[in-house]
Amino acid sequence: MKNVLVTGATGFIGSRVCDALREKEYTVNAVSRDPERARKKLNSVNEIYAWNPDTEQLPSGATTDVNTVIHLAGETIAGRWNAEKKRRIRDSRVLSTRNLVASFASSDTKPQTLICASAIGLYGDSGDENFTEESPPGTDFLAEVCQEWETESQKASEYGIRVVWVRIGLVLGIGGGLLEQVLPPFKMGVGGKLGSGNQWMSWIHVDDVIGIVLHAMDNDNIEGALNATAPSPVRNIEFTKTLGSVLGKPTIFPVPTFGLKIMMGEFANFVVLSQSVLPEKTEACGYQFQYPTLESALKDLL
Repeated sequence: MKNVLVTGATGFIGSRVCDALREKEYTVNAVSRDPERARKKLNSVNEIYAWNPDTEQLPSGATTDVNTVIHLAGETIAGRWNAEKKRRIRDSRVLSTRNLVASFASSDTKPQTLICASAIGLYGDSGDENFTEESPPGTDFLAEVCQEWETESQKASEYGIRVVWVRIGLVLGIGGGLLEQVLPPFKMGVGGKLGSGNQWMSWIHVDDVIGIVLHAMDNDNIEGALNATAPSPVRNIEFTKTLGSVLGKPTIFPVPTFGLKIMMGEFANFVVLSQSVLPEKTEACGYQFQYPTLESALKDLL
């Protein structure tokens, strides 16, 4: 029997991770700013501890007899960026991870494994090149946040804890992720390519994100970075056509880059970022994707 502690458990990915762990008969505990509210959303969690990740270490007892900590907490990057939004994006990742790892130093029983979410934003813009887990980091805002995020989590290795970073791509699922942002106009028949449409999109089905997290948890030989991206990235124009085809809707209404910047501000630069990210190490360590192609993923979801 494994005991697992999950942060970000009420989120789009976190709640599904908790359900998957419970299905495998693991004991699942969680932390939340509002345990009472979280309890209403999480049927598969045993104990929920109160925790303010920006200012506090984990509460006493949260890591007792815990084998694995899965750290998924973080402010969504979607939305119009301003100074306050960017501060929340950074602090919710960097400060929470710093406080999480500091908790291990004072804990009598330390987990064996820390699986920390990260993002392919670490790599920056790839143009027409491919990124793998060995590629160097970029220099933009998200790349810097991801580097700080991973640096804080790596400090857990000083306590003999195995550390894995799951660098998550554009997640496809119902109720959150990329589809929540793009489905409404496509369903109304007014979807289209974004910007030039030539930018690469490194997508992944939400079930494969969960699968990679559990695969990393169950295989003690895995350390360091894993790209949580499907092995077949597509250009935005192909994503647009495939989504329209699955929905049976036209895709003739492009959104120019200047229009995106009017609507989204600085976040528009991320929306049109070109990233072709391959899960080279993820596949090499034995993970088999349930949805390796975009069409198979969208047909399952829609």
